[in-house]
Amino acid sequence: QVQLVESGGGLVEAGGSLRLSCAASGSRFSLYFMGWYRQAPGKQREPVTTITRGGTIKYAESVKGRFTISRDNAKNTVYLQMNSLKPEDTAVYYCAAAAWSCTPTCDYWGQGTQVTVSS
Repeated sequence: QVQLVESGGGLVEAGGSLRLSCAASGSRFSLYFMGWYRQAPGKQREPVTTITRGGTIKYAESVKGRFTISRDNAKNTVYLQMNSLKPEDTAVYYCAAAAWSCTPTCDYWGQGTQVTVSS
């Protein structure tokens, strides 16, 4: 069982930045596929970015060039640096982990952290 705890959400003005962190329990963090997902009010949860155990990264088109995912295996932590934030980035952001991939769904989820971008 893996527990994921997100932090770093908050309220920021458009154009600002936030850095989300996701701390994972367990000793096998380096082997996990990790991802950030988000769910805006009235919308389905969507993938934002993912990183494999080997460091392969994918981004949603809507965040390319603005968001950066990284992982620190020594600290069992994955980060999401969000720059040039837009009001449409407002959502609850979830950290997720999987033994192989998040297809069709991730194995573990955090509780979520709210990100609100004001215009």
